[in-house]
Amino acid sequence: MDGAKIPHKMLSQDPFSTWLGIEILESKVGYVKVGMTIRNEMLNSMNKAHGGITYSLADTAFGFTANTHGKYAVSIETSINHIEALEEGDYITAEATVNLQKTKVGFNIVEVKRNDELVALFKGVVYRTQKDWQE
Repeated sequence: MDGAKIPHKMLSQDPFSTWLGIEILESKVGYVKVGMTIRNEMLNSMNKAHGGITYSLADTAFGFTANTHGKYAVSIETSINHIEALEEGDYITAEATVNLQKTKVGFNIVEVKRNDELVALFKGVVYRTQKDWQE
């Protein structure tokens, strides 16, 4: 299967990312950029976006990017640094800026931004299986 199409297939089978309102803005082998708008039900008790929302957007970009190489790739370790608080109505994007694939392990760095402002930095490691993505 064409690697650039895999994120679109994944999103069509992903009710959580669909509920978040994530859209694919760009997709090619080794690179995916996604975006979403912060909604009221995503806010925490301080009226800021819950950290899990930023994390989820970055995790989706990470997973989609890791799978563009054509093999099922599953997360084995992730972390995030939250840099700026987000508000209801903010539109944020996440893009894999580093995608390094070794034989069975892949490493990704995902930048989450509000416009050009870096709001979170995510790091993820995946294990690539031998299972191919099918049409």
